[in-house]
Amino acid sequence: MNFDKLKFLRNNLGLNQKELAQEIGLDNTLYNKYENDYNTIPLKHLINLCDYFNVSLDYIFDFTNILSYELMDSSVNKEEAGERLKSFRKEKKLTQAKLAQYLKTSRSVIADYERGRFLISTSFLYDICKKYKISADYLLGRVDSPKYLE
Repeated sequence: MNFDKLKFLRNNLGLNQKELAQEIGLDNTLYNKYENDYNTIPLKHLINLCDYFNVSLDYIFDFTNILSYELMDSSVNKEEAGERLKSFRKEKKLTQAKLAQYLKTSRSVIADYERGRFLISTSFLYDICKKYKISADYLLGRVDSPKYLE
């Protein structure tokens, strides 16, 4: 994953990493690791950054040049996200085991995501969306459209 768009947005506002980290309630060192791709940004922090900049996850992931979508919800419901992941998986005729194999995880992890026990990890979300060209914002229930990206 590459977060050049975060750097671009931060610089556009004339903020340094420390200032942005303070704005969103993160430690400066931790934010530096996120922006420089030393650590994967947990989805809750990534969504906070998207909300701060008023952009979509799809934009941050560099799946689209569209900054944000109409009627974009800032909240994410684990159960709804799980249902959308399950629906997507079935639409693509993937078993939980097959999706787990692709993501190099276990079937039980996929099952936990689909049941809404846990929110999908940032790296798994990115990998699924990149491979299948599905909107991360759609999968998380932040938007109803677009579902698939070009």
